[in-house]
Amino acid sequence: MIKKGNFPTMCVIGHCRSGKDTFAEILRDDFGLTFISSSQAASDIFIYDILKTKYNYKTSVECFEDRVNHREEWYEMICEYNKDDKARLSKKILENTDAYVGMRDGDELDEGILQGLFDLVVWIDASKRLPPEGKGSFNIDISYADIIVDNNSTIHKFTHRVKRLGKILSKYGKNKEV
Repeated sequence: MIKKGNFPTMCVIGHCRSGKDTFAEILRDDFGLTFISSSQAASDIFIYDILKTKYNYKTSVECFEDRVNHREEWYEMICEYNKDDKARLSKKILENTDAYVGMRDGDELDEGILQGLFDLVVWIDASKRLPPEGKGSFNIDISYADIIVDNNSTIHKFTHRVKRLGKILSKYGKNKEV
């Protein structure tokens, strides 16, 4: 089977607001990476249906945009969704994308790696400018990463790093046998 995308299948991790989505957006815009934020995917797939009445959301996007106010609740709901197969959400997201952006649970990452879903785990590090996320909504650490991308300086430097990495990664997927 030939991989359709120009990228290894990635899981992009890091603490809240570290730049995970920005990383994926740069790779999308410059190299064609396909992705959806895991939180948006979870909202679309099941969280919005669960929370729409509780918080009076009108759309899945509104639910997604309010996630920062309910991080632990979202984390627990995703863990519950994945209880019978820790890679369930990963598989759903990767049906149509190159990357799972924003995983929060170590057991889920372990299972995705075990099932061969990810070629590469990328950690976006902003630890010098942002506090770590609480254990109640995130239990992954930097040791899971195959690659660490520093995002502790300017957006210009971060963008440059991501684009250099993108040049390398985009060559990987071309005609790659999986």
